[in-house]
Amino acid sequence: MKRKISATMATQHPDHAGIPYWHNKELISTNHESKETYLAFSELSINEYKWDWEGKLVDESVLERLFGEYFEFFKKHPLGQETYLTFRLPNPKVQTEFRIGRAFMNIASAASVAKHFQLPTPPLFEVILPMTTSAEEIIAIQLAYKEIHALTHPLYRLEKILTNPRVIPLFEDVPTIIKSDKIIEKYVGLYEKEFGKKPARLRPYVARSDPALNFGMVPTVFAIKIALSRYRLLEKKLGIPFYPIIGAAVLPFRGGIDPLHVKKFADEYKGIRTTTIQSAFRYDFPKKDVIRAVKYLESTLAKRKADIIPPKDEKIMLDLIPFFEKNYRETIEQIAPIINVVAKFLPKRRERVQHIGLFGYSRGVGKVKLPRAIAFTAALYSLGIPPEFIGTGRGLKLAAKSGKLEIVKKYYKYISKDLDQAGRYVNRENIEKLAAKSGIYNQILKDLKSVEELLDIKLGPKTKEELEHKNLTSKILNNLDSGDSSLTDLITRAAIIRRSLG
Repeated sequence: MKRKISATMATQHPDHAGIPYWHNKELISTNHESKETYLAFSELSINEYKWDWEGKLVDESVLERLFGEYFEFFKKHPLGQETYLTFRLPNPKVQTEFRIGRAFMNIASAASVAKHFQLPTPPLFEVILPMTTSAEEIIAIQLAYKEIHALTHPLYRLEKILTNPRVIPLFEDVPTIIKSDKIIEKYVGLYEKEFGKKPARLRPYVARSDPALNFGMVPTVFAIKIALSRYRLLEKKLGIPFYPIIGAAVLPFRGGIDPLHVKKFADEYKGIRTTTIQSAFRYDFPKKDVIRAVKYLESTLAKRKADIIPPKDEKIMLDLIPFFEKNYRETIEQIAPIINVVAKFLPKRRERVQHIGLFGYSRGVGKVKLPRAIAFTAALYSLGIPPEFIGTGRGLKLAAKSGKLEIVKKYYKYISKDLDQAGRYVNRENIEKLAAKSGIYNQILKDLKSVEELLDIKLGPKTKEELEHKNLTSKILNNLDSGDSSLTDLITRAAIIRRSLG
């Protein structure tokens, strides 16, 4: 099947701060998301949209809504040929099976829906499997779908058009991202054994937010760079085209892609063929800038090849990861309580299913509960503690002591620019106030000092708006103990200034 690879994929991540340009309020309910999909295609020229069955409530009538309400558009720009709707499935190992069963039925019946409307079919043929950690999980999804599709009943007549959906494995933690080339290579062998041929293409998907939440920012960037290098080598070995995807967002901690910094992003993540375009990118910046940025990404990403990392440098990067990860994890574990308190006051942006994430630690350190990545990032920014710095300054200091700082700068090319951008939202007075109650915040102050000294940048607000952000974060901390309902308003106002909730 021919497949145009879009450089941009709109998503339903609830990270926007303000009101979407097409809406009358900040909350985007489930029944508005089909309209949002259509507008991403028709107005923003984003040709792929991720429909999330994993973490939120989902409109299961999406095909009927799109075809019924926007028939003329999809007649000219058919789903599955010029525009693409890609389902993000629940992973059956961590979520209840009934959600994935419903998603399968939706995909299987989509061909009948398209046929009914006399549109090209199948409109859906590709799915994302989150939290992938093995080749067996990927092939199991295809075999499970095959069994469901074989069901026969007079009341449920499938068209037998899509019998084998393509699976996009999503790798979400640092160790798995690093070894994802081995998982993919094994999967290709399993696929060839099962179906008698190799996959036509591979779209490995590397997360950017969740690994940063669990391991810190620098380890995540290193892991992705290593994976992209290895994908390029594996692509040549297998003779199958690779089209890597990254799950990036506006704030540097979650990827640093926004309409004003797309050139930097495209240069930093050479080898990425598709990037997510999350809600803050689409709705917290002027629409004309969004359209211009999407156009740039569509014309640029396909031309960039990943850098091949020499084995010697890769080993140094792997050796450096613990320098950053250990300090990051130890700090986050101790400040988790305040993160969770602030997260309770965050404004709602999408209709999510109830979700509790576990922040796991190895070596018996224990486990602490944390919110999801957007809320985690939003909570820390709302306190004037951008998570980009936690563990990073101490990691850079250790790298400098061991003579490996230049490797960090070489393979995280724009680390200074990212930290300078995040540093505009640092509230040092808040951190000092917290340090008077708990010594762990002194470690964050050390991170800030090391970043300033080693990267020669000055952290803190530089504009009138950034100073206003600092004042808002001071009010948030001062009012936190009272649990005042005004906290949500203060958090929202600060988020609008930085153009992203989290």
